Amino acid sequence: MTIHAAASLADVARRAGVSLSTASRALNNAYGVSVGTRARVLESAHALDFVVSPDARRLATGTTGRVALVVPHLDRWFFGQITSGIERVLSQANLDVLLYHVDDEQHRREFLTKLPARRKVDAVVIVAFPVTEEDQTRLEKIGAKIVAAGSRSNAYPSVGIDDYAAGRLAMDHLLSLGHTRIAMIALRNPDQPDWSTDRDRAQAYRDALNEHGLPMDPDLVREVELVPADAAEAIGDILDTAAEPPTAVYTHADELAFGVLRILRNRGHRVPEDISVIGIDDHPMAELLDLTTIAQDVRAQGATAGRLVLQALGLEPADPGIATTYPISLILRSSTGRARTTAL
Repeated sequence: MTIHAAASLADVARRAGVSLSTASRALNNAYGVSVGTRARVLESAHALDFVVSPDARRLATGTTGRVALVVPHLDRWFFGQITSGIERVLSQANLDVLLYHVDDEQHRREFLTKLPARRKVDAVVIVAFPVTEEDQTRLEKIGAKIVAAGSRSNAYPSVGIDDYAAGRLAMDHLLSLGHTRIAMIALRNPDQPDWSTDRDRAQAYRDALNEHGLPMDPDLVREVELVPADAAEAIGDILDTAAEPPTAVYTHADELAFGVLRILRNRGHRVPEDISVIGIDDHPMAELLDLTTIAQDVRAQGATAGRLVLQALGLEPADPGIATTYPISLILRSSTGRARTTAL
């Protein structure tokens, strides 16, 4: 049996009729290589069964070809969508994506502390949780670029929606329908008590009421974790204890609205004739449940975060026009309507 030596990058370049540097850039999907040249190099690599060595790539480019994707949740729709968008872009650029699940503040802190010593990566994508200045400095010392997905930051490249604007769009819709008794089921993350998403969506509620000269009734406000059953219990408690029940419910997320819809219908309240309900996200179940919501394209935000990584690593030309504050839109369905004029 004859054993053939493994093909080298030089073999690929020679067969494709290009320089070593061009072959390397084509195989690493770097910009500055024409479509035709890249196709020729890839065909040559395929014909020779050439395999890029991670160690060789690191020596040749000074990079690892690896990106750490750090997420606090694996079982929630939002995080699955945004992770999918990020991974697709990075894998198409021949970068290895290392997924890290850090489910609480202590775990996140340990991960960010140990990462420099444990494994070298070129970039770290933080999905919807804050990074302290100390952590940022630590990552920058090892040369790792930081990109935030699902939230906005002035400290490093980021992509997300304007959560305050989303909350105002939801509240302004309810107020335009004549609702003045509006309950809020607010999102609370025990590991991130001052997380900007939760804070901004709650501030939108307070400001909208204030601008319309309406008092904020604490009896109409509850904070829960992102669990539909907790939201159901919260709205049930509001209906049982408030001196005057609400005519509408503003929830910080569609998944909370699902719990609200369930308890309202179980108790015989008509939606929206008795009580209107609105959420934020446009979760796939929102359409099935006819939920009015504020839509955001989560997968597209993930793809943009991936492109921000490529730009930070010099694998894609900088694009100052890239949309890092993603648009939102009001999706009207049957869960909201004019405020009732008689008490329940």
